[in-house]
Amino acid sequence: MQELDHHDKKLLSLLQQNNRLTAEELGEAVHLSASAVQRRLKRLRDDQVIQADVSIVSPLAAGMRIMCIVDIILQDGGSRELGKFKSAMRDCEEVMQCYFVTGTYDFVLVVNVRDMEHYEAFSTRWLMDNPNVKHFYTHVVMDRVKTGYNLKL
Repeated sequence: MQELDHHDKKLLSLLQQNNRLTAEELGEAVHLSASAVQRRLKRLRDDQVIQADVSIVSPLAAGMRIMCIVDIILQDGGSRELGKFKSAMRDCEEVMQCYFVTGTYDFVLVVNVRDMEHYEAFSTRWLMDNPNVKHFYTHVVMDRVKTGYNLKL
């Protein structure tokens, strides 16, 4: 991966705020031609510096009224069991984010559900009925104070 220069960093900062800006608009902002911006963006995507171009959908608009943070301790932390759990979480539509972490817990999940009945069904299927889940602790989010992925460049 190439080192990011000041033009790359400025482009990435602008795109983190609005990825619908045109190459012409970006070029004006960073003092490059539209074709130079397009070449840079292609390189940044090819190098996986830009990992995705997405639209972030409001969980409320999708009917997901409750967000939970779930801390999980596994019974068996061997590589095979860790791999099985990671794979299961990748397949679970309620899990928005899954982190394998150090410390007291093995995993931290961010889960979106419609209501508590939906969370109960999720936790029964994916956690309670999983023989390798030793304990899990649920934190129901009361307020999304800050969410985002913008990196300071």
